[in-house]
Amino acid sequence: MSQNAQNLPLDDDEHVVARSDELTDGERVIALLNGKEIGVFNIDGELYAYPNWCAHQGGPLCEGMVSGTVEAEHDRDTLTTELEWCREGEILSCPWHGWEFDATTGDCLVDDGCKLRSIPVRNESGYVVVTL
Repeated sequence: MSQNAQNLPLDDDEHVVARSDELTDGERVIALLNGKEIGVFNIDGELYAYPNWCAHQGGPLCEGMVSGTVEAEHDRDTLTTELEWCREGEILSCPWHGWEFDATTGDCLVDDGCKLRSIPVRNESGYVVVTL
């Protein structure tokens, strides 16, 4: 940590994980904080943080690919289906079994009853700060 980061007035549960300029749009950092791996993502200039743990079978979720997903529309009358690739850069996919999560909300796209636990994160004085 740089000298400037050491001078930030942080509480005991707050941790600097990167300089803000290191976590540009589309980037992520995974930090070990108090024995817990936390993934921090910059998506369209907004920061999001989640535990590096998939609710499906405990895989390292935050190490997975960030991309988009396919949405489908089915017409019951004509029995046709239209597929559309969407949400590029917003969907986090678990590297173990491919479960998809909306990285901006934590919502699981595979199981409606499943949601990632969001962790508070912010930019402060040029640093990315996570609160556990």
